[in-house]
This record gives sequence, structure tokens and C-alpha cells, in this order.
Amino acid sequence: MTPTNEDRRTKEGKSPWGPFVVWLAFLGLMIITVALLRVDGGSDATRVDYSTFYDMVEKGEVASVTLRGQDGSGELKTPRDLGGTLGRAFHVTIPQEDDSLLPLMRDKHVRVEIQRSESEAFPSIVLTVLPWLLVMGAWLWFSFSRGGVRMPLRGIGAFAASRAHRFERSAQVNVTFDDVAGLANAKRDLREVVDYLKAPGEFGRLGCKAPRGVLLVGPPGTGKTLLARAVAGESSVPFFSISASEFIEMFVGVGAARVRDLFEQAKKEAPAIVFIDELDAVGRSRGTGFGGGHDEREQTLNQLLSEMDGFTRNDLIVVLAATNRPDVLDPALLRPGRFDRRVLVDRPELDARRSILQVHTRKVPLAEDVDLDGIARNTPGFSGADLANLVNEAALTATRRGVLAIEESDFSAAFDKVLLGDPREGKLDAKEKRRVAVHECGHAVVAHFAAEAERPRRISIIPRGMALGATQQTPGSDRHVLAKPELEARLCVLLGGYAAEQLVLEGVSTGAENDLKEATHLATKMVANYGMSSTLGPVHYEHELEHPFLGQRVATAGGASDATIAVIEQETRSVLTSALGVATALIKGHLDAFERLVARVLEKETLEQGELEAVLTGRAPASSDKSLAAE
Repeated sequence: MTPTNEDRRTKEGKSPWGPFVVWLAFLGLMIITVALLRVDGGSDATRVDYSTFYDMVEKGEVASVTLRGQDGSGELKTPRDLGGTLGRAFHVTIPQEDDSLLPLMRDKHVRVEIQRSESEAFPSIVLTVLPWLLVMGAWLWFSFSRGGVRMPLRGIGAFAASRAHRFERSAQVNVTFDDVAGLANAKRDLREVVDYLKAPGEFGRLGCKAPRGVLLVGPPGTGKTLLARAVAGESSVPFFSISASEFIEMFVGVGAARVRDLFEQAKKEAPAIVFIDELDAVGRSRGTGFGGGHDEREQTLNQLLSEMDGFTRNDLIVVLAATNRPDVLDPALLRPGRFDRRVLVDRPELDARRSILQVHTRKVPLAEDVDLDGIARNTPGFSGADLANLVNEAALTATRRGVLAIEESDFSAAFDKVLLGDPREGKLDAKEKRRVAVHECGHAVVAHFAAEAERPRRISIIPRGMALGATQQTPGSDRHVLAKPELEARLCVLLGGYAAEQLVLEGVSTGAENDLKEATHLATKMVANYGMSSTLGPVHYEHELEHPFLGQRVATAGGASDATIAVIEQETRSVLTSALGVATALIKGHLDAFERLVARVLEKETLEQGELEAVLTGRAPASSDKSLAAE
């Protein structure tokens, strides 16, 4: 929770508004000075009309005149009555078209002085003062930005102040470990850190120390930041949160100064927790060609290393950080004494997905046909954020339909939208529709009859996003290791659509591009990385490298000769050709089931698992559509 002004007065013994009031007073003085410059001289001068002034000049009564554009002021040689007042000073407005005035004043020996008019002088004054006003305005903005009046103004030093936000357990952070489904191991490690900071004496009895730093590592959307919020909600100690990118500025040294300021604040409040999100923004390896060599970033990293485990360290400050790129972090960050503990926040397993769905549907009305267990089984690889998005999309779909509860069909529609996208506006003609049906039914038939393949769950020929159709499979359970027969079955399913088009339509189309891409990638991994080729043997070849800084694959191979690459490509082609032969044989062997499925898909466009199984096993009634035998 951000300290109030009263808290800062109590803590620092002075009001943070003092320097601000001084600057306001300075600005007020400048405004008064400019205003005084515009005041006409001679407060006792009397304004006279031009006719009277011209008459006085003709009579030789005027001693001197000062002209500022059309405004004039002057003095008489002797006092006289000026509109009921006896005096010598006067003001007059002179018309521009009178060309006889100056010759007359020369003849009468009037001393004439020409000055710039106020309309010309004032812009000059403004242009002189404006840059200073802009500089002071920028200084004030930097002093108050990103934190309101969170800290007292400290001159230009406020620019280097930490941007961290302080939180304490309150309504501001109401997330606890109970709100985080799954991640039992991660919550245990973090709860241990929280308990240590609450009662360090209990842990000190046996001589143990809390981890100096805890690094949360995992793919995007798995709950790393949510765990940090839960730590803030559970802990009774001050919690400082900042993104690593907020340290970096264009000026060298500012990031290091902000790191120092952050840890100074934390030391004053120790025991405390500091959370740095997206640590790789400042923690990338030093001295690397790509993504490295930035003086400001490296100085910031050096300061962070020093604060975590330098000459003067504080064991009552725990640094919590999160990243999804641990491969690019500097080794000095990961050594014991800095980030002692690495917590893996991986994609949730089946039970965790079920728990996450229950958390996100607590306040959502569900119909009786909704099976959260089935949704959890059909969403392997989904992160916590993906599941939350799935529930939200299902709720939006139900809202558009105007129903009172979310049904199973809403989840199916949401699943399609999340994975494939919205339905296309354009429609397929009859020929394209039949080709897409043949292609997708080829996938489904191979998936159903191949021994090691996952069973087909749903088939659709409604174009969505970039896909013209889709065949979804049901994984039996979460798999962590795949054997060679299972990978070969996956290749057969991927090539099932290609085989069906080649067999039934006597020619393939561009619709098989993505299938071929995925199949080629998997076959290459089997041959070059998994040791599943008898020709190459048990060797791991870096056939395709992914550069950690470029974030893309590099075409050149690492540690493999050109001859070896040629063998890898030849073996990959052989594996794919064998899988295509198996897929073609399965479709030929079950051609009746294949034809029934194509006819039913053309009729209904989308088949769910029950009807799909019934058609493939011959338990469903025959469709009225014509068979594919004619083709």
C-alpha cells in the first residue's frame, strides 16, 4: 500500500511539499516581473487627445516625446492645465497616417525617443522565459510521475528513484494461495519463504537461512505473476513490486541508481519481499553479441548482482523474480547466494486443469450438461490463462445466445474460437466442401483405426480462421514420454488427409500444407534428435537451432556435416513415406466407413464424438447423400 503524505511527514520529519511551494513562489515572481514590464511608465501622467498634443507641439510647449508604436508619452517644458489637472507628463495616441508630426517636432526642437512597442517586446520576453518554464515543468513532471506524491521531491535525483510499488495485505491485494489452483510444489516453496520472514527465529534454531532469491520459471500464462500476487496477499511484510523494464532508461547509470533506491527502501522496511517481473529484461547474459552489450542494461545488472549478494547483504530481504526465458539469463544471477531456488511453474496437469476450471467457474452459472472433467481432459497443454480465456469465451457465447446458464455447446464453440478463430464469412462451394470433407475424414479414419493413435473426438468442415476444417482428438491422459510407435501413429494421422485426397480424389491440394509441415518437423526430430533412425543411430544432431536472442530458427546446423544433413533429410523422407503408406492402407481397408463418414459430414458439417464413433462403427443410420464411390 502506498504511504500517505502523513506517513511521509512522520517518517522524514518534514513535508514533501516544501520544495514544490518554493518553485511555485519562484514561478509567481517571474509572472509578476513580466507583468511589471508591461506597466506604462509615469503613474502621474495624464492622457490627452491628439489635437491638444499637436497644438502643444505647434506652440513649442513640448520638451520631449517617447514613441512606442502608436502610443506616446512625454513632458512639457512648463506645467499647464491638462484636462482639469495641472501637470507636465502626458500620454497620447498618435495616428499612423499623420506624416507631418515628426517634421513639426524637429522644427520645434522636441527631443524624440523611439522604443519598441509592447506588442513587440512581450513576445521577446515570453520567448526568453518559455524555455525555462518548459525545463521546470519537465522537472516537476518527472518528480511526480509514476507515483503521484509517493516520495518527496529530491531535485534531479527523483528521476533516478525506484518505480517500485509497495503493497501490504489489504483490499488492494486480496489474492491468497487458496485462489491459486494446482501448483502445489510452487506454493509450498513460496509459503516457506513467507513463513520465514514472518518468524525468522523459528528457522534460525537449526541454523537454516531463507533463500536469498526465488526465480519463478515457466511458459507464459502459467501463473507466475499470480503466485507473486498471492505472496503479497499472504505475507505480513512489505512487498515491493516492479517490472525489470522500469529500471532501463536512455541515460547510462539511471537503472543502477533505481536498483540502489529500491533496495534502500526495502532495507528500511526489512524484513521485506522484492518482486521483479520479466527479469530477462535486465538479466540477459553479458558480453553476448545479440541482445547484449548495452552499457545501461549491464550496469543495471551489475548493481542488481551487488545488491543481492554483495559486500553488504541483508538476509531479511527476499528477491522474487519471474521469467519465461531462463536460457538467456546471466549465470551470475543463477548461482547460489542470489537466486538459490528455481521454481518451475509449468502447464497444469489434468487434476490441476480441473481445479483451475472450478476456480474460474465459481461465479459462473453452468448447465447440467457441462462436464468440467471432460473439458479438462480435452485441453492438454492449456495454461491457466488459456483456461480462464476458455471460460470467458464460453460465457460470452452464452450471453449472445440469451440463455441463463452456460451449456456444453458454448464450451465447444469457445474451444473452436480459441484454437481456430471465428467462422469465416465466405462459404465454400460444393467442390471445395467435398474436398475438405474428404481431407478431414481421412484424418478421422486413420485416428480411429490406428492402434497407437488418439481417438477422434470431433470433426468439422466449417471454415474458421486460417483452417478450412478441423479434426480434434481426445488424449487418453497427460503424456510426458512418447514411444516410437506412438510418434509413428501421429505421423499417420497427420498424413491421413493427404492420403485420402490422393486416394479418393486422385490428386492432392494446398490444404495439406500445414499437415506436411508438422509431419516433417516431427519426423526430423525422430531422426536427428530422438535416435529413432537405424541409419544414424543413437546420436543427437542440432539440425535446426533456435537462437535465444533472435527468437527464431537458424538455418545452419550446429555440429553436423553436409553429408550428415543429407542423410537426415533422406531418413526423414523415408519415415514420412512409410507413414503415408500406412495411412493409405488404413483408408483402403475401411473404405465403407470412410464413405459413410464423408456423407454424414457433408450433411451435418460438424460431428461430435458419439455420432462420429457410431458412423465409423456402422451403428449410425445411413445418410441419404450419395456415396463417394462415384468419384
